[in-house]
Order: sequence, then C-alpha cells, then structure tokens
Amino acid sequence: MKLVVVTAGLTQPSSTRLLADRLAEAVTRRLAEQEAPEERAAGRVPPPAGPAELAAVEPRVIELRELAVDVAHAFVTGFPGARLRAAIEAVTESDGIIAVTPIFSGSYSGLFKSFFDVVDNTALVGKPVLIAATGGTARHSLALEHALRPLFAYLRAVVVPTAVYAAAEDWGGAGDAFTDGLGERIERAAGELADLLRHRAPHARADQEETVVPFEDQLAALRPPR
Repeated sequence: MKLVVVTAGLTQPSSTRLLADRLAEAVTRRLAEQEAPEERAAGRVPPPAGPAELAAVEPRVIELRELAVDVAHAFVTGFPGARLRAAIEAVTESDGIIAVTPIFSGSYSGLFKSFFDVVDNTALVGKPVLIAATGGTARHSLALEHALRPLFAYLRAVVVPTAVYAAAEDWGGAGDAFTDGLGERIERAAGELADLLRHRAPHARADQEETVVPFEDQLAALRPPR
C-alpha cells in the first residue's frame, strides 16, 4: 500500500513536518493493527507491528520546500523537472495522501497550492486524503474547512471527516472540556484514513475516470437525423 505525505513546511525543524510525521505514524500503526483481526476479536491486544508489516504501507514523505524552484520552473516552462515529476508520479500512484500545510494569512501556503496546481486535475479522483495544518494561533483553524477541504473537493478526492489543526499552544496540550487534544484528533483522523485505505481497491482511480467524448461527436449527436 502506498501512502504519500505532502508537507509544505518552510523551516527546519518544522512543526508542519512534525505534525505530518505524527499523522503518518498513526495511520501506519492503525493499518498494521487492522491486519490482526483475530487478536482484536478475541479481546487481545495485538502485538507491536513488525518491520515487515510497516514496510507494507510504504509511507513516502514529499518535502515541498525542496521542490520550490522545480515548481516555479514547471509554471514558466510547462514541463516538470525530474525531481518534481517523481513527486507528481508518487502522488498520482498513491493509495492515499496526508496533506499538511502551514497557514498564512488565513489560507494554505502558496507553495502548497502551486504543487497541487501542477498535478493533473484527475490524479486525486476518488483518492482518500487526510488534511491537516499548522499555525501560530487557533484563530486560523477554520482555514481547513474554507480553504483546504474545498480544494480537495474540487479535485474530487475523498477527504476524511476529521481535519487536524495544530496551533502553537496545542503541542503538549490536552484540550479542554469542549475539545479533544491534538493527540486525540490525530488518532481519530488516522483511524478514518486507515479505514478508507483498507476498504478501497488499490489504484481504483483508473476505473473511476470519466470517459471523454470528442467535441465533434457531441456536435454530431445534436444534428437532426436526415
């Protein structure tokens, strides 16, 4: 199973990359646990996932900060370079995506949006996607719902119900009486993505692509019969 993590953090170390790593680890663990249904049905705690089980998930991290120049060149030349082309192929051929961006001025970063602009607009059709973001204050958390979720809905991806936002005060916090802590949100979102990945046939996108009817054939169908 191919899981791709797209992270648009610009600094190093990056809280965006940290959130991406925690989400990837949680999804990988959930998938490994789902491979032990007998233990769960018997009420036994499944053993820790071994290297072979974790390797079967194949998480791959794409750091967009390393591709910033390649993305800009692709815009002005119309052709992606080798590194960017490999990243686009990884996203296109993946079974699921974790997409994480920092929030600037109430929306996703320009680099994050630019990367998905150079990906074919049918590459994410029917693909499970977990969206997440980081920011300096919790006031920007709604950017997940008014910016990221519409973006992936436009690309016809299947976005998991729980989106994960981490403000500066969330790291190490336990939430309050009305909200879950960051750890609980990560686990809930990871479980939702793992369930979608487990029940989705690999590379099902090819079967879901629409058939394109040539424009000439559409015009011919409108002409009255002779």
